[in-house]
Amino acid sequence: MEMEEIVEEETSGKHENMVEITVKTIGPARPSRLHVPSSIKVLDLRKLIARKNHLPVENLKLILQGMVLHDHEDEDDIYVRFNDGDYLIVAVKPKAPVGLDIDDDDEDLKFQLPQSTSQWKKKLYSFLRNRMKLHDIVLMAIFSLGLKAWALIILWFTLAPIAHKLDLGPLYILGTGFCLIFLNLGRRQPGDVSAYSIFNEDFRELPGTLNADAIDRDIRTGQF
Repeated sequence: MEMEEIVEEETSGKHENMVEITVKTIGPARPSRLHVPSSIKVLDLRKLIARKNHLPVENLKLILQGMVLHDHEDEDDIYVRFNDGDYLIVAVKPKAPVGLDIDDDDEDLKFQLPQSTSQWKKKLYSFLRNRMKLHDIVLMAIFSLGLKAWALIILWFTLAPIAHKLDLGPLYILGTGFCLIFLNLGRRQPGDVSAYSIFNEDFRELPGTLNADAIDRDIRTGQF
């Protein structure tokens, strides 16, 4: 069985950098041959395959040598380089049933930085995720902390060996715990009432507070 041959016309008339690859769409479709530039944007490749095969471009997944090809990385276009005879697999994600808003894209389930994130943070995120292969939970913990928090963490680990040498390790840990408690107490706004009546003016309690006086009052009035 011969494969269907698809040839992409070059508007510039240059063919020295063209290569022939084999495209196999998962399903009953036959493999096809496709002439593409040896170096091409992944997004342009997806659009080309979608146009030639009448497929929705947003539902295509391209797989080359066992790796999924992504369109962008850190807002930069990704290029893929082909050699003659390379085999490209195309997977078509099924559409969600009518009336249901379902997105099965695994990328949406991963931790992602906001669009307003600075460029150096995006570069660091890409390095830690793609090169260091850190888990999304670790990435979330790293990028959820601000520079001030990281400075305090580095300072704590810097002072820890000194406290250990001075035999103040337990006191250092206890002091750290108390500091965390006090730093996270927050501040009450004017008019706010504490859950502990001892801190309120005239020892005023919150409505619905259950204590011995309330139980005694309910028993005397026959409501308990």
